[in-house]
Amino acid sequence: MAALLPILLATSHIVLAADTVPKLNYEPSCKAAVATAAIGSRDESACKRDEEAARAKLEQVWSQFKADDQQRCVRLTSLGGSPSYVELLTCLEMSRDASGMPDNGGRSQRIER
Repeated sequence: MAALLPILLATSHIVLAADTVPKLNYEPSCKAAVATAAIGSRDESACKRDEEAARAKLEQVWSQFKADDQQRCVRLTSLGGSPSYVELLTCLEMSRDASGMPDNGGRSQRIER
């Protein structure tokens, strides 16, 4: 029984970690966004404000998203570049909304014109 204690403690720590919004370093993402921005008035501070607002929103709604979606979206937003809270929030909202769509039996619908 005593041998199981470290495993139980480690497992509970992992579960608690999954219940919090991950810490992302979005500054490189903001620098890249400003460097490639088509809008001249879009500066790094505006980007950082958007990122902080997205993080605050995620803090409020994080537990409402499925754990699988949380893990997948964190991986996707960190893949191949700098992570972003705005992208993470968008991914989670899209996943949630897509899961509420009717199942089409795996068939694509043809749109008649």
